[in-house]
Order: sequence, then structure tokens, then C-alpha cells
Amino acid sequence: MAAPSLPPRQGRSGASLLPVLLPIAILIVVAVAVGSWLQFTERQAVDTVDTAGSTAADRLDVEATVQRVDAAARELLLRVRVTPLGTLGEEEQSAPAGDLSLQTSAATLGNLEFKAHERLATKDVVVAMTGGSVSDYPFDSYETGIGFRALLDGKPVPVRLLFSNNDTLFSVSATPGPHPQDAAVALELTRSGSLVVFAVFMMGVMWALAAAVLIGAWYLTTRGEGLVWPALSWMAATLFALAAFRNTAPGTPPIGCVLDWFAFLWAETIIALCLIAVVITGVRTALRADDTPRT
Repeated sequence: MAAPSLPPRQGRSGASLLPVLLPIAILIVVAVAVGSWLQFTERQAVDTVDTAGSTAADRLDVEATVQRVDAAARELLLRVRVTPLGTLGEEEQSAPAGDLSLQTSAATLGNLEFKAHERLATKDVVVAMTGGSVSDYPFDSYETGIGFRALLDGKPVPVRLLFSNNDTLFSVSATPGPHPQDAAVALELTRSGSLVVFAVFMMGVMWALAAAVLIGAWYLTTRGEGLVWPALSWMAATLFALAAFRNTAPGTPPIGCVLDWFAFLWAETIIALCLIAVVITGVRTALRADDTPRT
């Protein structure tokens, strides 16, 4: 008697995967496109140089670049490079023709002095910021202003300011002063777009983890599963991992900022309470099981 023939094996059709793979591919392309656009926009902002002041042939060019913003101290570090042009400079515009005094705005802590005929060195100055509070992280913003006035051998000379920003954690908007010949700009500093996106993403992750632990705790406490050690280990690990995750926030935000009150502190509280509730319920279930007479 011939053996019964087996039905043909039905392989999984590749066409059935298309409705799943196509939306995923579209999402990946859209995400990469949006990310590329955001990165290009921030790169353009970093490469932007704002100018203010005189355009005379005989002038001082002052290149002022933000190196670092310290929101907690409300100050920024400004790197200043001075270049004398025309008759104001010598030795291929690397030294002033006379004693140079570069006076700064009130927010800048200290003036700059340069000796005649000596090579001009790049110097760092500290600028105080006003407004805003670091506790508003990542939505905090600050204001300040920088300006320069130059005296060569005691006589005022034209100055042109070239301002740029090198701190990738902050976006700086520069507005020239009301008088075109003044080498001064008003600055508004806000957190960069990538930092804000990452901070908001962190808050979403914190709430998602808290919700996952809450659902797991509800299941364990309503089903009377007892002490499920893998689940308890996962909850405890999430509790401590969340604190480490919070400390990876760029810009080292202080405890008590918006990030904490909007997500971190509440997520930690929910996870801790869920862990305690699961332990208490599990212990009670285990004790009842021990007290039940065995037949």
C-alpha cells in the first residue's frame, strides 16, 4: 500500500510581509530626513557669524566666540581675538601700532590691554547673563549683551565685531545694537534644539518605564503570584537605572528642574511604590500558602 502523500508545505509568502515592512521603511526614511534637516539647521547656526560696527578701512576686527555657557553660574566664556587693520596694525596685522585698550560692556568682566608692537594674543573673558533660571531646564533662556570700544594711544578707533557661537548645547541669537557704528550685540541664549528633543525624549521614556512597572505590579498583585523574583529584580533594576539615565541628560541639570518635576521624580515614586506593593502582596500570598494544610 502506497504511503499517503503529504500536503505541499506552504511557505510564508514574501508579499505578506510587505504591509509590515513598507510602513517601517517609510518611518525610517522620514526619521532620517527630519534628523538630517535638524542637524543641518543647527550646523548652519553654529557656522553663522554676526557682524556689527564700523566698516572703515582702518579699524579693529574683534572676533568674539562663545566657548562655553555655564547656566548654573549665569555666565558664558567668550574667546576674543583682535586684528588691527590698515594703519592701526603692523607685522602683518599681528600687532597694534600703539598701546591698545579694548573696553568691554558692563556685562563683560574686565577690559583687555595690549602693548604696542607686541603680538596680539587671544584672550578669554567672562560675560554675566541675566534672566532665566537653570531650574527651567530644558526650557530655560538667558539674556546678555557684549560690546567693544577701542582706544589706540588714548584715541578712539573704529571697531567691527564678529560674533559666533561654539557651544553646541546652546542656541544664541544675536541682535546688533541700535547704532550701526557700535560694535555691540544683544544676545538671547536658549537650549539647542537637539538638547530639547533629547530631554523631552528622556521624559517620555521615564513615563513609559513607570507605566510598564505599574502594569506589571497590577498583574502580580491581582493574580496572587506570590514572590516572583525575576519581576522584583526587574523593578529594582529599573528603579536604579532610571536615576543613572537621568544623570545622562546633557548640560548636567540640577535636581529640581523641569525634567525632574515633569517626569523623573514621579516615575521614581511610582516604581518604588509598585515594588513595595508587589513585595507586600507576595509575602502575604506566600504566608497564606504556608498556612494552608497539606493533604
